[in-house]
Amino acid sequence: MNTTSYGQPLFPEMRYCARCCMPESNEGMQFDEMGICQACQSSEQKIRIDWVEREKELAKLLDYYKSLNNEYDCIIPISGGKDSTFQLHVLTKVYGMRALAVTFSHTWFSETGKYNLQNCLEQFDVDHIMFSPSRSLVNRLARQSLFKIGDACWHCHSGVGAFPMQIAVKYKIPLMIWGESIAETSGRATHRNPVRKFDRDYFTKVSAKRYPEEMVCDSISLREMAAFRLPSVEEIEAVGVVGIHLGDFIFWDDERQMEFVRDVYGWREDKVEGTYKHYKSVECKMAGVHDYAKFLKRGFGRGTDHASVDVRAGLLTREEAFELAKQSDTERPPALDWYLEITGFSNEEFDAVMAQHRRDLGIATLTDEKFSAAIESYRSSQVKS
Repeated sequence: MNTTSYGQPLFPEMRYCARCCMPESNEGMQFDEMGICQACQSSEQKIRIDWVEREKELAKLLDYYKSLNNEYDCIIPISGGKDSTFQLHVLTKVYGMRALAVTFSHTWFSETGKYNLQNCLEQFDVDHIMFSPSRSLVNRLARQSLFKIGDACWHCHSGVGAFPMQIAVKYKIPLMIWGESIAETSGRATHRNPVRKFDRDYFTKVSAKRYPEEMVCDSISLREMAAFRLPSVEEIEAVGVVGIHLGDFIFWDDERQMEFVRDVYGWREDKVEGTYKHYKSVECKMAGVHDYAKFLKRGFGRGTDHASVDVRAGLLTREEAFELAKQSDTERPPALDWYLEITGFSNEEFDAVMAQHRRDLGIATLTDEKFSAAIESYRSSQVKS
């Protein structure tokens, strides 16, 4: 072990949260006067929120939508992941909602993910609609996605927002219920300052970044983008579509919730590339590519996200968290070989595209030279140890 760098961040010149491991390169990152990030601020605010009163607000809201006597009380977008499984438990078992489950398939389901999705449908006995885009379209979008947003997953980011909204309009179901609040761990908002409320363009603003029309190119036609198109403002207003996040009404603890659905409903964990935890995005074979791309662009990946959560929870010291983060973030995921195969990129082309996205951020501590030197130094220290 290199004791001189133990417990230090991978890029020591970059500014990090004074409490956790989140760097200045995180999207929308803001620090307070004490150098503490918004995610840490939000975790402190959670302790002081009156969750009993929040839950009463939720119950009142759900009672209203049940009183409409529609065919379905709400739509629950699900992937079969831990969050959507927990959402189904809360809404069907606790509040007695008649829910329509809606899945936009990324088409990259792991075997564990396939099991978890089918298992939750059987456990909660809900009606279900799933849309799966063609394999060739997903492959082409996965390539275009890297150029457009520096991420392999535009089709998923866009589809999970657009397709459930299409169903809400088609079946006239006004209430859509999501899980984790943006104030939870992203660092882009707090519970006191939510920044973004759910609206027609929510998922485009938060994750997809580009509208379907912007993804059209020589290999992708506008006609193929039907599943990714948002309903018009007029269509949404006619139905009265609104969206809420359960994490704004109940105390959200995704690891405890995962343990609950695992122990009570048989939800399964598995190895997930890019992190030391075995539950986040376990349903997707490409999760490691998503997180490795974020590391190449911003200098941190899901290892940093999870380590920072554990620091806030008091499970790790900041030094221990930096060590876990470095180990997870810098590891090249085996799934990258599959991504390169289906998109036609070479490894060198992939790295070049991501390097350009990194340069576009304009962060002085993430220049090509400093980024390469930091990676080489860390990997060399691991070989020696």
